[in-house]
Amino acid sequence: MKKTPIERLFQHEASGGVLLMAAALLAMIVANSGLSPFYESILNAEVSLLWNGEGLQKPLILWINDGLMAIFFFLIGLELKAEMLEGKLKNPRDVMLPGLAAVGGMALPALVYVFFNLDSPENLSGWAIPAATDIAFALGILALVGSRAPTSLKVFLLTLAILDDLGAILIIALFYTAELKVDYLFLALVPLAIMVFRAMTGAHRMAPTLILGAVMWYFVLKSGVHATLAGVITAFCIPLVDRWGKSPLHAIEHGLSPYVNFFILPVFAFANAGVVLSGMSIGDVLRPLPLGIAAGLLIGKQVGVFGVTMLLIRTGLARMPHGATAMHIYGVACLAGVGFTMSLFIGSLSFSDPAMTNDVRLGVLTGSILSGILGYVALMLAGRPVEDEEPQPAPAE
Repeated sequence: MKKTPIERLFQHEASGGVLLMAAALLAMIVANSGLSPFYESILNAEVSLLWNGEGLQKPLILWINDGLMAIFFFLIGLELKAEMLEGKLKNPRDVMLPGLAAVGGMALPALVYVFFNLDSPENLSGWAIPAATDIAFALGILALVGSRAPTSLKVFLLTLAILDDLGAILIIALFYTAELKVDYLFLALVPLAIMVFRAMTGAHRMAPTLILGAVMWYFVLKSGVHATLAGVITAFCIPLVDRWGKSPLHAIEHGLSPYVNFFILPVFAFANAGVVLSGMSIGDVLRPLPLGIAAGLLIGKQVGVFGVTMLLIRTGLARMPHGATAMHIYGVACLAGVGFTMSLFIGSLSFSDPAMTNDVRLGVLTGSILSGILGYVALMLAGRPVEDEEPQPAPAE
């Protein structure tokens, strides 16, 4: 059946990244126009969900960051589980190169950030902001390169970005937890236990699990642990194969992806990317906070990902992705510096002061844009993939 132009547009790998870019650009335009007071008032409007005076009351932007992003992390959890059970993360040998590159690509940006903020201790809580990679943006830019990038390079970048997201999840859990309320945490174990039981028995209908996941989200949020982690935990309670041999995990992942890529992430970008440029000069980018973030994404990611990858290849501990060259790897290392969604999210957890939040947005956008441009140029200059045939295993004697 022939696809319509709209269907082809939404299925193109670059579509999600382009829409994210458009949402971020729109946010900047609105934040620097006469609509700015309206934009801020909407984002800071109190939204309540109460029952007999008990429940949740938060500004709209926190409903987006804590609620909608929990669904985004739920999708990440589904992708992680699928990759670990049957995909790119199943074979430890295939994980080693992108896995260690991901570790280098998280450690070096954090160190670069800390270096620029050593004299500003109030900024040090944002050390993890440049450690993240935005999958949608990075893969979207790689898709624009087309056949100049070998298929193995996409697999390498995707695996690196997935492991990067896993690292970001662990960082949020370990370092961005508010004051812990143990009673709510124990209450969260009740829906979790039921979800685990349903997963172990191969339950087919997933509506009860999703409702239980929402209940757990509420308890986790009230406990002080960041509620987006409830999305990941719920995802791991979705069976890959149920008792009827069907895959609830793949069905939900396939159905949810368009809503996340074309609604949730653009809404998040619009709510969080509104950098106020009024009264700002080039020198403002050189303040420790935005400079540390931008340098972490632009320099730290390149050095971490490219350095670790080439070290492993040169020492013979890993093989170059098939058809790729050192310039291809450098281009991917640059794309890993497109932090955007995850970096903005961690930034929202790090600082609540509006001035610092604006600096975070400035640093993330500067570092991500420069990394994306540099990565695209490097991949275009890298030329066509190496045409050598992939080595075949020696025949058994």
